[in-house]
Amino acid sequence: QLQLVESGGGLVHPGGSLRLSCTASASTLSDYPIGWFRQAPGKELEGVSCISNEGKLIKFADNVKSRFTLSRDNFKNTIYLEMNSLVPEDTAVYYCAADMSSSPNLCTLEFRGRRAYYWGQGTQVTVSS
Repeated sequence: QLQLVESGGGLVHPGGSLRLSCTASASTLSDYPIGWFRQAPGKELEGVSCISNEGKLIKFADNVKSRFTLSRDNFKNTIYLEMNSLVPEDTAVYYCAADMSSSPNLCTLEFRGRRAYYWGQGTQVTVSS
């Protein structure tokens, strides 16, 4: 069982930045593509970004593409989501998830159901003035 822990969320003003981290309990993190999802109150889960197991493939949702960056350090068992130029619409609980259903060298923003992933507990991001 792979355990994931997110950190780095918080309250930030519009235009500000945050860096979220997702750290795994085991070195087998490098076996999985990782996705970041978010869920705002009253809305469905949304795929934000994903990265393949070696970091060669990275995808972003259109509404974050020019503002977010994603990287992974498999030696540290950690994934980083750098979020810049934040807007109130980015307010949500952010989850990282290890994708058990995709090939390791691929990744997808499509949500494949909760059982397809190992999940972190989530971290709250609030963008407000």
